[in-house]
Amino acid sequence: MTQYRAHFDATVRFVDGGSLTVDRFRLDIPTESVDESTLARLFVEYLGLALVRDAELRNISVLEERHKGSRGTEIDSAEMGQRVIDLSQTIFDGLVTYPGLPAPRITSYLSREESRSRYAAGTEFAIDTITMVGNTGTYLDTPFHRYPDGEDLSAVAIEKLVGLPAEVFHLEDASQRGIPAEIFLERELRGSAVLLHTGWDCHFGTNEYGKKAPFLTERGAAHLVEVGVALVGIDSVNIDDTESGGERPAHTLLLKAGILVVEHLTCLGQLPARGARFTAVPPKVRGFGTFPVRAFAEI
Repeated sequence: MTQYRAHFDATVRFVDGGSLTVDRFRLDIPTESVDESTLARLFVEYLGLALVRDAELRNISVLEERHKGSRGTEIDSAEMGQRVIDLSQTIFDGLVTYPGLPAPRITSYLSREESRSRYAAGTEFAIDTITMVGNTGTYLDTPFHRYPDGEDLSAVAIEKLVGLPAEVFHLEDASQRGIPAEIFLERELRGSAVLLHTGWDCHFGTNEYGKKAPFLTERGAAHLVEVGVALVGIDSVNIDDTESGGERPAHTLLLKAGILVVEHLTCLGQLPARGARFTAVPPKVRGFGTFPVRAFAEI
């Protein structure tokens, strides 16, 4: 579905005095054909302004752009039809997920040729072995990853992993690496999977992936804990700043609060800001804190 955003400058004047001026504001709009009065109303409603006398818009342009989540422009799921979007990186022999950690090794335990002597004529199987660290591909972090007494993969309730309402923040054009708390303030996030689309997955598997990557700030993580989200996912090398000298405040705060973390997501740009359902389920392994998942979203 084609989506549009309006770019404009604006001045809002209030009946009890004072004014608000904005430059180069960007607002999701429901259709390409929105007149100035409707655009002004959407702008005022989006900001939640009261006692407005008038709103003057200038330098208006409408561009074909993906919505970022402005109120009043939610996508009707009936218009889109039922879809499933795969959000997982593919794991293969030699894949480098996190620079500095060993790559997975996939070998044959029992080849198809060797199996023929064990089964009836015309019947053969392949049994393979994979050796890898838990931090491979797209993976889930449980509290046990950070805390020895936290829930591990076997203890996390399946309800925390399946069909979570997804709140997607499209940040691929952000001007700074750190994702601040302020971007979350205008949405109701309790119980949701907050998915941070930075666009950094375009570097996955390259040397650039681990350099100056986007991350969630400590204040951003603290806000998500305060509002009670269920899970936080990101399409970057780490939810924390890996160039901070070893500090991991986002992991520390989120996992202490029992909020699960999914890293190395991909294809988040295909999701609407609201309306999808997110699932990321690992195997049920006792005494293990991190493991690859098949993450996907249902629209």
